[in-house]
Amino acid sequence: MIPGKETQVGKSETPKEKYGSFALFDIEHFLRRILKNWYWFVYMFIIGYAISWVYSKYYAQNVYSSELSLSISNNTSSYFSPNQSINFIWGQGGNQDGVYLKKMLFSRSHNEFLVKELNLFVNYSTKGLIKSTYLDKDDSPVFIEVDKKHLQQVNYPITLVPKGNGAYEVVLPKEGQSTSLYSYETEGFQNITPYNRPGNKIVKVNEWYNSPNLRFKLIQNPVTPNIKQDNIIINLSPINQSVTDIVSTISVNFDKEISTIMVITKKGYNLNSTVNFLNKSVAELQKKRLEDKNIVNKNTTAYLQNNLNDIRKKLDSAAVVLNYLKTSEKLYNIKDRDEKSLEKIKDLEAKKADLVSKISSLNNIKNTLQSQNFDKMIATNAAGFEDGMFSASVSELKALYTKRSELASIYKPNSEPMKEVNRLINEARTGSFNSLKGYYTKYYDEINRIDREVSGANSDLTTYPEKERKYLDAERGYNMIEATYNSLLNRQNEAQLNVATNQSDISVIDPAKNLGQGPISPNVKTTKAGIIFGMLLLPILFILIGELLDNKIRNIKELLSATKIPLLGVIGNNSNENMLTVLEQPKSSVSEAFRGIRASVRFLMTNESEKGKVILITSSVGGEGKTYVSINLASVLGLSDKKTILLGMDLRKPKIFGDFKIDNKYGISNYLTGEVDIDQIVNKTKIPNLDVATSGPIPPNPSELLMSQRNIKFIEKLREIYDFIIIDSPPVGLVADSYELMKYSDANIYIVRHEYTEKYMLRMITEKYHNNEIEHLGLIYNDYATKQGYGYGYGYGYGYGYGYFDEDKNYKEPLLIRIRNRMQRMFNKK
Repeated sequence: MIPGKETQVGKSETPKEKYGSFALFDIEHFLRRILKNWYWFVYMFIIGYAISWVYSKYYAQNVYSSELSLSISNNTSSYFSPNQSINFIWGQGGNQDGVYLKKMLFSRSHNEFLVKELNLFVNYSTKGLIKSTYLDKDDSPVFIEVDKKHLQQVNYPITLVPKGNGAYEVVLPKEGQSTSLYSYETEGFQNITPYNRPGNKIVKVNEWYNSPNLRFKLIQNPVTPNIKQDNIIINLSPINQSVTDIVSTISVNFDKEISTIMVITKKGYNLNSTVNFLNKSVAELQKKRLEDKNIVNKNTTAYLQNNLNDIRKKLDSAAVVLNYLKTSEKLYNIKDRDEKSLEKIKDLEAKKADLVSKISSLNNIKNTLQSQNFDKMIATNAAGFEDGMFSASVSELKALYTKRSELASIYKPNSEPMKEVNRLINEARTGSFNSLKGYYTKYYDEINRIDREVSGANSDLTTYPEKERKYLDAERGYNMIEATYNSLLNRQNEAQLNVATNQSDISVIDPAKNLGQGPISPNVKTTKAGIIFGMLLLPILFILIGELLDNKIRNIKELLSATKIPLLGVIGNNSNENMLTVLEQPKSSVSEAFRGIRASVRFLMTNESEKGKVILITSSVGGEGKTYVSINLASVLGLSDKKTILLGMDLRKPKIFGDFKIDNKYGISNYLTGEVDIDQIVNKTKIPNLDVATSGPIPPNPSELLMSQRNIKFIEKLREIYDFIIIDSPPVGLVADSYELMKYSDANIYIVRHEYTEKYMLRMITEKYHNNEIEHLGLIYNDYATKQGYGYGYGYGYGYGYGYFDEDKNYKEPLLIRIRNRMQRMFNKK
């Protein structure tokens, strides 16, 4: 579009605060920059693919997983276990056995036993050219037996290189030997005196290797591994580190339908290692659980035997009294006995005797808790109840006492850790006693009820004579003791039977097996895609940051929207070394663009007088092309038979004389100081109708000269002589001279250079224009080059495009432009 006068008339319709405000982010230009830098994405894709390939082949460590499922019998959890965690999880919907067993699987003592039993503190691996691979113990041709009485350096790679005939070269790192060595007996570190690095040494199977920081023996693997290893790398770890590493790889889940079925999962770098660990772990757990149950049952048997011995004495004594009454008093055949009442009393007193026995067992359990002598704990069924919650609370209490003993050696009694463990002990002890209290209440309530029924039955016996009642009381006492004895005897038989037939309450459903399971991680495909995607994001990120930090004008549409200043035309990129494009290449597209600007400038002028028209050309800063535009616009006007003069009024930085090959000895600065006349500064050019007045020597006071009355009269005098006066003025972003000169011009042209002019520089000229401080203003967009490869062509709708003119016939449009043009032609076909 070529702006007309109506554009200026309506310039105040938009709110002023929006003028000069550019968008922070130009999505259109951002996308174009991405297309322009397409090759970076190709490079990044290649690099990302190469990195992902190297990662997957040489660095990715596969993680495997094996599972074992087992079933747990109900109500068999033993509080007599050394492996219970102090962080017991209460509740779990009645599956206390499973929760307890889960805690045992995660307990330190259980896993520490496995680490020592299976020598899991010895780690085997092998290394190729780049990648290291973890091995199971059975995958190594030899094992090492560590001398636990000797101090060992841990986390220190020991390389075994096969030399044939059962010989191996022990290669230690060139550096890293430490004086802080680990003792597998005390499970602590000790310092030794400094020593020289041990040299490489060849040892044979069953031969001890000795050095200041290591002592071990090689043991031949009885099974020949399937894969021959070029080297074996062995790392020793502290016991605590090994336990922590193992616990972190174990997970336990319960079946959603059957809560007593547990699935144990072990992850690791070697599948065989995970399988062996799970099977060994559960086997050891079964063994410990059976031992725990047998210990409790044996304690119960011993406790019941002691009670039986005491009751036996009382029973014998009661029998003697009863026999004496029978023989001496002849009361063994009492007439008219109320057998029904006596039988009822006998049954009630038998029940009472059983309850008294249970209360005695409760007292034993309670006293054991109070004395903290857990090794003497008896089974709860001796007291007539099975309570998984109580067993859990006792186990928790025992573990807490153990924990407090450990902390007492480290912390003071009033320290926070000690206070916390004491608080937990009080909570667990209160929970245990509350459980017992409930059974005490239940039993005593039952005894009181029995006593009331016995009292009612006794009322029927008050009619008997005193001697007969004495015999009946003796008989009742004997029956009660006999009932207690029989109750204890039955419980003892049950406990002995449990010891004889006891089995672990853990049964394996599916043992862990090596079924050739694939690795569960890493997801190589996802990782490779992530690496490639991440590499592709890098150029986008850099372009985005550059876009956000970039404050240059790059978009004509945004320029017009923000400034609301008429656009006179768009100048393409000048590929010539000099600035005389119109003269040197009159048939080029750039020259044609200047001809279009020549026509557009006339719409800015409202002065209809016959005098010459003054056109002032300025810009924000130097380098935006105002001199270039001044020269070529003046050339176009001169070539159109208009008498034109070009004034170089940028007195601080003279330029024009060089392109026209004019001597700059005398110029406008000399005329304004009165040194020369006007005829001495006007120079002829190749174009008959074009004259040039150069700037002349740089004066000390350029602003004063340009603002002087002599300069104003100079311009008015030139109006009488020339049809057009083109003023190449100083940049307004640096000095204010051009603003003053604009008062005497008929048209003002502001040069904006593509990808050079800063956005903020346009705010001042935009505000002045819309505040009516400057009139007859138009923009020229300069240096809009098709090197962008994605743009509109130089003209943006204002010119003809490259390739139309003779000088541009060898110009080759970018690929995207050619594709766009071809698609336009296809869709425009009728």
